[in-house]
Amino acid sequence: MSTPTTPNSPPPSSPSDDVPRPVGGYSLSKPVFFTAGGIILLAVAFALLLPDVFNSAISTLNSTVVSSIGWYYVLIVTAFVGFGIVVAASRMGNIKLGKDDDEPEYSLFSWFAMLFAAGMGIGLVFWGAAEPLTFYSEAGAPPNAAGLADPDRAERALGQTFLHWGLHAWGIYVIVGLAVAYAVHRRGRPVSIRWALEPILGKRTDTWIGDVIDIIALVGTLFGIATSLGFGVNQIAAGLDHLGVLPNSTTVQVIIVLVVTALATLSAASGVDKGIKLLSNLNMGLAAILLIAVLILGPTLFLLRDVVSNIGYYLQNFLQLAFQTLPFRGEEGASWINGWTTFYWGWWISWSPFVGVFIARISKGRTVRQFVTGVLLVPTALTFLWFTIMGGTALYKSVIEGIDFTGEDGSIDANTALFDTFAQLPAGALLSGIAIILVSIFFITSADSGAFVMDMIAHKGDPNPPRITRIFWASASGVIAASLIWVSSLSGDAEASGMTALQSLALLSARPFSIVMIGMCISLWRSLSKEVEVIERLELRIRQREFIERYSEEIGDRVDARVDVQVAEHLQTFTGEMQLPPMDGSSKAPGSGAAPGRRSRKNPFTRGS
Repeated sequence: MSTPTTPNSPPPSSPSDDVPRPVGGYSLSKPVFFTAGGIILLAVAFALLLPDVFNSAISTLNSTVVSSIGWYYVLIVTAFVGFGIVVAASRMGNIKLGKDDDEPEYSLFSWFAMLFAAGMGIGLVFWGAAEPLTFYSEAGAPPNAAGLADPDRAERALGQTFLHWGLHAWGIYVIVGLAVAYAVHRRGRPVSIRWALEPILGKRTDTWIGDVIDIIALVGTLFGIATSLGFGVNQIAAGLDHLGVLPNSTTVQVIIVLVVTALATLSAASGVDKGIKLLSNLNMGLAAILLIAVLILGPTLFLLRDVVSNIGYYLQNFLQLAFQTLPFRGEEGASWINGWTTFYWGWWISWSPFVGVFIARISKGRTVRQFVTGVLLVPTALTFLWFTIMGGTALYKSVIEGIDFTGEDGSIDANTALFDTFAQLPAGALLSGIAIILVSIFFITSADSGAFVMDMIAHKGDPNPPRITRIFWASASGVIAASLIWVSSLSGDAEASGMTALQSLALLSARPFSIVMIGMCISLWRSLSKEVEVIERLELRIRQREFIERYSEEIGDRVDARVDVQVAEHLQTFTGEMQLPPMDGSSKAPGSGAAPGRRSRKNPFTRGS
């Protein structure tokens, strides 16, 4: 008898039940689009017309908020990491993000490449050498590491960098990405943030409450992409200046932003399967080439040992680093935590709508466990490898060979730190050229995937929004960045461009969105728990049916034989002659004859008595 197949999960809700699509179908959501556009327009106009006032007001507000809730960010982000691990390790991890027979749309390599490029690819290049060097320097070291010996401070610098770019960063993306992916692929809902909260909001999901959630996500995403373009272009310009190709000037920076924006617009117009996928795969290839080249040309044996040591240091000190708030370090400790750790947690949260929705969009057909493992562990491992090779090479040159990367004020120039490190290696100019190309493509992939996500949100979660509006969002981020850079040149003050204030606005959007993420955790737990309960009931029914089918015939034969025995014994009590039926199928039951030396008893009620 064949054994029935145990279902992996109950059938997913089809797109036709409950609330399958937004009211009116897929179309431009005017409340979301025009409200978000109005907020963005007002902020940019304020930044362009009154940059000093705008910078002062927004920066003060952001500093006040960050300093008051830094402990909250530290606690909640660590909780997000724990939540993702628990979900993946439990039976919830078996549930597929899609129908039970759905297969992944993209290969593992393309999937990793796209989520890595959208998540933090540009940041890895920018901070690969700069952040470890900053934490090692006396001016930028954490207050509890400033007095350590050089080797110990270098080890602590990489461990602190791992904290900011490791499990915590990707744990934030896991929450948003998994919640949206479950709602979209499992429940058949539109690709939008609001539908991840449907288990909590219910019928209110497609009302003004859902509009507010999408507006927060949209504004934070655009500000984040615009500021990343504005600040990141400094590294490209600095690299070109370092190679002697072009001088670092405002005109060059504006041209770079416009060129990158134009390429991002073309990529966004071609869609996920063409432009974004092609550029992401190309970028992963270039990043691998650069990484291997630095490993070979740099202190190879030292770096291989350093990889193992850094992972051990991170795991050993994970809890202490994860909950670090430096309360006994006074104002110095609070200032450092707010300027680095809390800043990173707010920045990752502000980017999570964009990255989470994009990762959800490309993750159909994978199980919850595959999703969490892939998003949480694989990019983290690659990140550790990147920072160890890039940052470890810089620290080796500084600690072992005594090369000083600090400026006159004792600080590290983040724009040129990577190129200064490459200058100490053979073929340094070639490595710098590859890095510039890598940064540029990472900019393009971030801008075009961001435009794609923003347009999906603006069109009520349409997985394939119109091309014309995708072009609009991609162009808007570049135009905003170029305008603010140009204004800074007119005023003669690089800090008066309003770019820093826009970055502060993106960070401010993280505060309300962190509440949304808590709601996503609750919604996910409710939905996945219900599915697990259904799975367990189905498995119990299947086991019961298998038991009955396997043992029913044998049990039936035993029951029939037992009944025959009991009937015979019952009749014998009254007749005195009825013998027990044979149990072995023979014609005469054992013991049916009279025992020797005993006279058989007659039934007094028979005719012949």
